[in-house]
Amino acid sequence: MDIIANNLAQSLFIVGLILLVVEVTVLGFATFVLFFVGLAAMATGALVYAGILPNSLLSALLSTGVMTILAALVLWKPLKRMQSKVSTKKAKSEFTDHQFFLKESVSPTQSPKYYYSGVGWSLVSDELIEAGTKVEVTEAEVGKLHIKAISTK
Repeated sequence: MDIIANNLAQSLFIVGLILLVVEVTVLGFATFVLFFVGLAAMATGALVYAGILPNSLLSALLSTGVMTILAALVLWKPLKRMQSKVSTKKAKSEFTDHQFFLKESVSPTQSPKYYYSGVGWSLVSDELIEAGTKVEVTEAEVGKLHIKAISTK
């Protein structure tokens, strides 16, 4: 305990840094509690190091608590807004845009297999596509390739 009391500023800074790393890496920035406490601990460590706050454990704890509340009040809404922005764009897979000729007809009721890359895929289409038509993969799901006909001009 003496090592922490004798190096209070450095200890607070290290504890704050550890809390930030745990929040971001382990919790995936899902909760902001450790983030606010980590920021407050680092700021308190900087203030103790600069001599603005007294080098005592009680003042460090009080300052960390007050700064945690202030950080939560100031940053809660912007961080929640940032967290709620989710991209609706579908990820492009390696199978998307793959083109081939159908050996069997495909329809909403018929899903023949297509073997590609060593895997048997069920072909899915919302419309009837006759055998021999050139098609393109528009989306890939687990075990399914969604296809559409390509007009050959």
